[in-house]
Amino acid sequence: MPRERMEYDVVIVGAGPAGLAAAIRLKQLAASSGREVSVCIVEKGSEVGAHILSGAVFEPRALQELLPDWRERGAPLLTPASEDRFLLLTRNRAFSLPTPPQMRNHGNYIISLADFCRWLAREAEALGVEIYPGFAAAEILYDDKGRVAGIATGEMGRGRDGNPTDRYQPGVELRARETLFAEGCRGSLTKLLSARFRLREGRDPQTYGIGIKELWEVARGRHHSGLVIHTVGWPLGSGTYGGSFLYHLDPGFVAVGFVIGLDYRNPYLNPFEEFQRFKTHPSIRPTFEGGRRVAYGARALNEGGLQSIPRLDFPGGALIGCAAGFLNVPKIKGSHTAMKSGMVAAEVIFRRLQGEERAAVESAIKESWIWEELRRVRNIRPSFRRGLLGGLACSAFDTYVLRGAAPWTFHHHPDHEQLLRKDAARPIDYPKPDGKLTFDRLSSVYISNTNHEEDQPSHLRLRDPKKAIEVNYRLYDSPEQRYCPAGVYEIVEGPEGPYLQINAPNCVHCKTCDIKDPEQNIDWVVPEGGGGPNYPNM
Repeated sequence: MPRERMEYDVVIVGAGPAGLAAAIRLKQLAASSGREVSVCIVEKGSEVGAHILSGAVFEPRALQELLPDWRERGAPLLTPASEDRFLLLTRNRAFSLPTPPQMRNHGNYIISLADFCRWLAREAEALGVEIYPGFAAAEILYDDKGRVAGIATGEMGRGRDGNPTDRYQPGVELRARETLFAEGCRGSLTKLLSARFRLREGRDPQTYGIGIKELWEVARGRHHSGLVIHTVGWPLGSGTYGGSFLYHLDPGFVAVGFVIGLDYRNPYLNPFEEFQRFKTHPSIRPTFEGGRRVAYGARALNEGGLQSIPRLDFPGGALIGCAAGFLNVPKIKGSHTAMKSGMVAAEVIFRRLQGEERAAVESAIKESWIWEELRRVRNIRPSFRRGLLGGLACSAFDTYVLRGAAPWTFHHHPDHEQLLRKDAARPIDYPKPDGKLTFDRLSSVYISNTNHEEDQPSHLRLRDPKKAIEVNYRLYDSPEQRYCPAGVYEIVEGPEGPYLQINAPNCVHCKTCDIKDPEQNIDWVVPEGGGGPNYPNM
């Protein structure tokens, strides 16, 4: 069946903070100059916000620039951050540490980023932006000169065997003069663009973390509106980077999460179980006693910072937001930088549409406040390769003495190369969940509202199926069984020996498997549009 074709000036992949901010800014520029610019956003989630997950403490700097009257417009920034605490945990105790300047949150807000994106989408649509949720960008289109010419959405209605079913529908071609990729951390199309146009050449490899989050409705007296708590230390060993957050947002909810750097070494480490164990700490448990868990989710996040940002421009478009990696790790925030990157890119793209072919997004980003903000903290995340105490000491020296002006830059190494073989690592015995404070993965996936069409080709693909057993199982005891926060990967004993079973319908689209697999043998690609988690308020 032929594909339908639609023409736009700009197509944006992803309705997150970066993509929505870019769309709004394009329409603002068009209106102020008396021109028409057609803008379309495609979003793989069933609705805007369905796949959005973040802590989140939100810094409104970019929002203030984009929509100065955001309060009057009803932006869902409802809980001002009122108090910061930074704790070092041992097994049974918690020690207060000075809150670093980057982590001080006066003037910021505890929010649901999913709700915020839904609000931004309404603002964009009011300006004439067309937004199509439930349509996953599955293919990059090129013109006869090799220039990006838009995207095609994925087919629907192919069966598990790859053949069309009676509900088959071809994808739609969305052709554009410029295409912005804002598909988030480790985007599947961004990977293809990076390879084709060598966008990572001369840049550090990206390094990642996995963030796992729950939303709790806590008992009366346990909630302190605006309280922001971050911890480092237990239950992680000193050689593993990570930490937690607890954000008290109104009315009566606490967002709790745990982030672990995916450069961890022990193949037996299970990020989900570390998070569950964290909640049992004597200083953390009381917050949740008598409460009720209402939501769960997980996603990977970029941690490489300045030295890992790829080249942003390519013929026909640019990378923005977490597709490029603008997260400020020490600040534990990336929505403000993602939005600003989208706004800056929109200004450059608008000039390109008017004939300024040489206008470059990367040059404009480097002249914005994003670059200076990330430059000043570039050494903090890689300093933790020296361990927790070494990282804290290096970070304090960099922050308080050098004030971000160190004459050196530390560098990153690929996460998938860091795992020890199983013979060199110690297994970890995790306690069984109690169903009240701690939980198993499958019951957690249930409350993420994850749903995929069962009869479709797997969106989790092995480049070489033999490596699942010959390499991952025999050398590393199949770490994908543990690093996946949704129980997608399972070693099953069959009549001819063990084999890897992939439970793709469980996938919450965190992309950890695409990142951490030691042979880079797992490819995450988009499933049918609308599939995946449906986060109402994460």
